[in-house]
Amino acid sequence: MNYFVTAIGTDSGKTLVSAILTEALKADYWKPIQAGLPADTDRVKELVKNNKSRFHQETFQLKTPASPHAAAQFEHLEIELTDFMLPGVNNRLVVEGAGGVLVPINQQNFVIELARQLDLEIILVANLYLGSINHTLLTADFLKRNNYKVKGLIFNGESNPESEQIIEKHTGWPVLLRLPKLGLINEETVSYWAEQLKMNWYE
Repeated sequence: MNYFVTAIGTDSGKTLVSAILTEALKADYWKPIQAGLPADTDRVKELVKNNKSRFHQETFQLKTPASPHAAAQFEHLEIELTDFMLPGVNNRLVVEGAGGVLVPINQQNFVIELARQLDLEIILVANLYLGSINHTLLTADFLKRNNYKVKGLIFNGESNPESEQIIEKHTGWPVLLRLPKLGLINEETVSYWAEQLKMNWYE
């Protein structure tokens, strides 16, 4: 199975989680839409140390740090769902989204629709902050109502047991990993948390 890493918002930790997943599964990595620099693909390359993973070219490399629809418009481009095809791989693939689930890629479509079009199972990153319960449960409600396939949750940030418990209860999804607030993030950090992820992984 291939996986789509999305989150409850921007800067929730998708790139770090994608690196951990890529290392744990020795999977390939692909970021279909990059908006702004530095590129997330370059960062994941720096953090993954196994020799099996391959890193695939973005379909769209947009210079403007904005939502894809706005960045594309600024650069006189149009993004369509039909522009995207999975890279040819003989390996599992970790696909990193852009922002949260309802980030627009054009006037009609949202980034989460790539998961359905490309038959990807979703891993939802929920960072923990005041208001994150609401944002996580709203995201979960959207995914459930629209029949998306969800693998599980990854919590990111300083532990908040009450928030985590209520989110687990109302989503009914397994927690694949609980990432604490990390100071130093490097190959060793990612390798350690990749091993922790494997303990909770199920096929």
